[in-house]
Amino acid sequence: MLNCIVIDDEPLAQDLLAGYLGQEGTTRLVARFNNAYAAQTFLQHHKVDVIFLDIEMPEMNGIELLRSLPNPPITIFTTAFRDYAFEGFELGVIDFLLKPISFPRFQLAIGRVKDFLALQSEETSLDKTGPGFIFVKSGVTRIKLSFSDVTHIQGLKDYAIIHTTTGKIVIKGSVKSVHQLFPAGQFIRTHKSFIVATDKVKRIEKNKILIGIHEIPIGRSYKTDVEQRITRLPRP
Repeated sequence: MLNCIVIDDEPLAQDLLAGYLGQEGTTRLVARFNNAYAAQTFLQHHKVDVIFLDIEMPEMNGIELLRSLPNPPITIFTTAFRDYAFEGFELGVIDFLLKPISFPRFQLAIGRVKDFLALQSEETSLDKTGPGFIFVKSGVTRIKLSFSDVTHIQGLKDYAIIHTTTGKIVIKGSVKSVHQLFPAGQFIRTHKSFIVATDKVKRIEKNKILIGIHEIPIGRSYKTDVEQRITRLPRP
C-alpha cells in the first residue's frame, strides 16, 4: 500500500482525491490538509510515500512547501494552471494532474509512481558502452541497450529514467552523468531534467517537445541549442 497525503485548500478537490485514493485499491489516505504549513509540520514527523500537492494556496504555496522539504516524498502536483508543469519538473515532481482530474488520469499517475518504485528497487546502473549501444547492469545481469531504442531521459530526484520504445529503465545517478555516456550527436539536453533523442522528435510546440504521449520541456538556457540542432520539425 502507498501511504498518501492530500494538500489542497479546496474541500471539493480534497474530497475528489480522497475518493480516488479509496477506489484505487493500493493507496491509503493517511492525512489531508487545507494549508501548506500544517502539512509541513506533519511531514517533519511522519514518513509518507506520495503527496498530492496543490500549487495555488494562501500564505505558503505548493512550490514553496516542496522547496522547504529536505527530502520530499514522491510528489504529484494538482493544479488548475498548466503553466506550472515545467517548474514541477525542476523540483523532481513525478507527474502533474490538471484539474478537473479524471479517475483514469489519476490512475495513470499512480501507475507512474509504482513503475518508478519498482524499477528503483532493481538497483540498475549503466556499464560499458560500445558502437551504438550501452550495457545496463542489474545485479549480475547485463542487458544490451541500443541507443536507437531510447526516446528520452528524465531526471527524478537522484535517479534518471531512461524511456525506450519498449519500456523504462531507472538508473541511480543524475541526468548529467547519464548524458555523458550517450553519443552527443544523437542526444540533446533540452532542460535541466531532460535529454531527448533528436531522431525521435516529431513536433515542437512553444516551449516543449512532443514525443508520443510525452511532453518534454525546453528550458530557457537550452532553447538556443535546441533550435539550432532541431530545425526541420513541424510547428503549430
